[in-house]
Amino acid sequence: MNRERTIVLWIPDWPVVAARSAAALGIDSPLALLQGGLVFAASAAARHQGVRRGLTVREAQFRCPDLVVQPYDPVLDRRAFDPVLDGIEAVTPGVAVLRPGTCAIRARGPVRYYGSEDAAVQALLAHLHGVGFPDARAGIADGPFAAEQAARHGAPAEPIHAIAPGGAAAFLAPLPVSTVADAVLGTLLARLGVHTLGQFAALPAQDVQRRFGAAAAQAHARAGGREREEIVPRTPAPVFDQAREFEPALDRIDQLAFALRETAERFVRILREHTLVCTVVTILVGTDDGLLTERTWRHPRWFTVTDLIDRVRWQLQGEGRASSGLSAGVVRVVFSPDRLDAVANHEAGLWGTGPDERIHHALTRVQGLVGHEGVVTASVGGGRMLTDRQRWVPWGDDAPAPAPGGAGVRPWSGSLGGLLPSTVFTRRVPVSLVAADGQDVAVDERGAVAHVPVRFSDRPDGGDLRRVVAWAGPWPVEERWWDAGCSRRVQRMQIVEDTGDAWLLALDDDGWRAEARYD
Repeated sequence: MNRERTIVLWIPDWPVVAARSAAALGIDSPLALLQGGLVFAASAAARHQGVRRGLTVREAQFRCPDLVVQPYDPVLDRRAFDPVLDGIEAVTPGVAVLRPGTCAIRARGPVRYYGSEDAAVQALLAHLHGVGFPDARAGIADGPFAAEQAARHGAPAEPIHAIAPGGAAAFLAPLPVSTVADAVLGTLLARLGVHTLGQFAALPAQDVQRRFGAAAAQAHARAGGREREEIVPRTPAPVFDQAREFEPALDRIDQLAFALRETAERFVRILREHTLVCTVVTILVGTDDGLLTERTWRHPRWFTVTDLIDRVRWQLQGEGRASSGLSAGVVRVVFSPDRLDAVANHEAGLWGTGPDERIHHALTRVQGLVGHEGVVTASVGGGRMLTDRQRWVPWGDDAPAPAPGGAGVRPWSGSLGGLLPSTVFTRRVPVSLVAADGQDVAVDERGAVAHVPVRFSDRPDGGDLRRVVAWAGPWPVEERWWDAGCSRRVQRMQIVEDTGDAWLLALDDDGWRAEARYD
């Protein structure tokens, strides 16, 4: 079976290149990227001083005292590589991404256009060298794996390494077996005395399949130059961003709203043509005094033209710029969709969604009149006391994401677990909790009650005492114990009275108070 000739372009140390570009670091500064507390990638200057992948931060900084350390960001890797791919596709189409910094191209098309494999690769490398990647290398072989290894293991002085047709197996044979095998398979093969790809490829394919599984069979095919992978060119995602430049700058909010309507309509229309709606949008506003404001807005349903214009106005209000006149003229506005969804997921139901639509339009209308923060909805956040967990979120914004168990995004030791009360008092209600001798139930410094609670009243004067049939606690909550002026110590207790009502009580310096009621 003839394998398709493939060109692979490789930019060495791409994670370091992307991170250095984002942080505006010099090319000679030693840089290490960390993942899981270990060095994931290191620049050439750092490697020259002994920094290697897998070292701890302390060991790497011991070897290179002036080492710059940053966390590895795979999103930055992909995002920084997209413009490079766009430039390569301008030279020749049909680019497939193997990983950020490495891409593959079927050789047939470029060879027909440029006349030979060498001429095609020279044109591609000339482009990469011209846009700031002088170390870029290329490999040509039968299949993407062999071509990538050719790019990586070619002579340092030669940026192009071509493997003759049919010569992939011989080229790959001396490479270590770890090139195709994961850690587990590599260790097992080493115990069997298999150290190179040639030795691995010499094993019978059926035996490898039966003994080690499908993944090992795929690695075995690669080792023998019989890889089955095909080049699948990427399909560039459509760009939905819409921008509008203003010359001269607009210094009135009504002028800006009128001028932006066409841009907002085009933004919504293009999404509709792709059967999409935008539920999260980022709006960038630039003014002639050099200020750039960028904010991400969320919508409970999807953005209409009016919604987009309202968000621009609210964004300027947040900067104190959207009175009848603006303190600085607006020169640029950009709408960028951050989250898209299919139109079908937002169509009306079989029996209609009239009440929901009326509620949505009413709240949106009120929000348009009073501003983004003027209409809020309730949500549960993090905290120890129940009143601390109440959050008011502007209509359309996402509520804080709770952690498993509903205790918020932090551990919040001392917070109430289990089923939460349905009624939480904004201000704690004074109550009476007494023992059999008529004395108030007290809690000592060790968190133990001196007497069993017997009677309870939710009236401040202690009248209408009712019998306590069950109780649990107390549980101490101590906050900011290190700050004498702001420290707070509360003892919490749950009780059930004979009427069936359940209460969450809190004891502080002012006595027993009801924090919430279980209805």
